[in-house]
Amino acid sequence: MLGEMTGKDQKNQPSLVLAAYMLFTFGSLIVYHFVANGEFSSILTMAQMIQCLAFVLLVIKSCSQGSVAGISGKSLALEALAFVCRLSSTTWLNGYLPVDASGDFIYQAVDLCSLLLVLSLLYRAYLSHRWSYEEEADSLPVLPMIAVCFLLAALLHADMNSRPLFDTLWMAGLFLSVVSVLPQLWHINQTGGVIQACTGHYIAMLATSRALSGIFMWHARFDITCLPLLEGLNHAIWAILGAHMLHLLLLIDFGYYYVKAVTQQGLDFKIELPCADMV
Repeated sequence: MLGEMTGKDQKNQPSLVLAAYMLFTFGSLIVYHFVANGEFSSILTMAQMIQCLAFVLLVIKSCSQGSVAGISGKSLALEALAFVCRLSSTTWLNGYLPVDASGDFIYQAVDLCSLLLVLSLLYRAYLSHRWSYEEEADSLPVLPMIAVCFLLAALLHADMNSRPLFDTLWMAGLFLSVVSVLPQLWHINQTGGVIQACTGHYIAMLATSRALSGIFMWHARFDITCLPLLEGLNHAIWAILGAHMLHLLLLIDFGYYYVKAVTQQGLDFKIELPCADMV
């Protein structure tokens, strides 16, 4: 009976994916036109909404297939830690928020929704559906990544909050979010280089979110300040822009295969690629 239900849900997966895309597109337009009044800074809120969409798509995958196969728990754990770090700043400090009205509540609410989605997926991976968690494939060490992210954040943070601790936490959240894709790519490599549709959409939406965030940060590069380590060098903005660029570079090969798969197969695609291209 469970197998029949899961199979039926999997057949409905493309419809659910399309509905999610339409819902988030409609929501983004509402926020842009009626909340932010078309302000450019709302692109940062759009980026967070697209990131939230990425986790919605991963939840659709997990629920429709009745397991967490193909999902990296370590990647999700890094994302959860990144959200906690970022929310520790953005829920009460204004230094890294959009200056339009979407930064008053919606930006933080979207991040909180994303965190709850990630926690629900972690619950499925490590508790309720642990039997389907591919632990052997999810073997990339993440503790060194976490240590390096916090160390670099302590050295390279900006001072937009004028509070070193929370400036550091925000920067650590950015770095953790960037490297969080590595365990998922490693997992794909270890399981034969096959990417199912929702996993592909998830990774693609993370890349799209990062691209939009990077555009905003580039335009705001003269407004982001720090206490320079070297006279005349604003290291913080280059660290921020470098992190965005690194994330996109990590996914450049995937992006090619994703666009090719969507154009040839539609939303319900399957990518089979040489594992060497993913790591």
